[in-house]
Amino acid sequence: MSTKITTILAITIITLATLAGLLLWNQLPDQMVSHWNINDQADGYSNKFWGVFLVPIISVGLFLLFLVIPSIDPLKENVAQFRESFNVFTLLFLVFMAYIHGLMLTWNLGYTGFRMSAAMLPALGLLFFFIGMMMSKARRNFFIGIRTPWTLSSDTVWGETHRIGGLLFKVAGVLAFFGAFFPVYAFWFIFLPIMGSTLFTVIYSYVLYQREAHHA
Repeated sequence: MSTKITTILAITIITLATLAGLLLWNQLPDQMVSHWNINDQADGYSNKFWGVFLVPIISVGLFLLFLVIPSIDPLKENVAQFRESFNVFTLLFLVFMAYIHGLMLTWNLGYTGFRMSAAMLPALGLLFFFIGMMMSKARRNFFIGIRTPWTLSSDTVWGETHRIGGLLFKVAGVLAFFGAFFPVYAFWFIFLPIMGSTLFTVIYSYVLYQREAHHA
């Protein structure tokens, strides 16, 4: 997907999310629920302005960041090799943010007959799965992927670490998706796979680097 099309679609997604909040403004409470704990209990509130505009504002900031990163990376030539996948990730992330925004608006309109974790996990699982797909295509750079001192020092270590890391993130995505069917344990379906995958890839990249240095 080209950057131009990505930009047009991203602006459309953010605009629609913003308009949804504006159109529902009069129906929303002055104090809106903005956070839920691991037991799906509302435990954080914000005023209406931030409840309606915070997610769109964050989305704009992240989109601008995602737009700039490929241009300022010292290894921008490598980023260009998987730019289309990165563009798709950018859009999927913005769709995910808009979805979370929609869930928040729905809850604050009084439709509270659902568990927030059960509604979020399938979308989060799909996002993790695509991150895994992108990681397997990523080339060495300073902003995107598993950036340890050892992956950044070697194309070989980068490639092998991201091959395994991509697979682990896909598995984490599948587990998060099915975590929606076990809402009581939803937090663990997200936390354990992601933390385990992250820790493993950091250690794995170090082992690969040491192995490569030993055989050099």
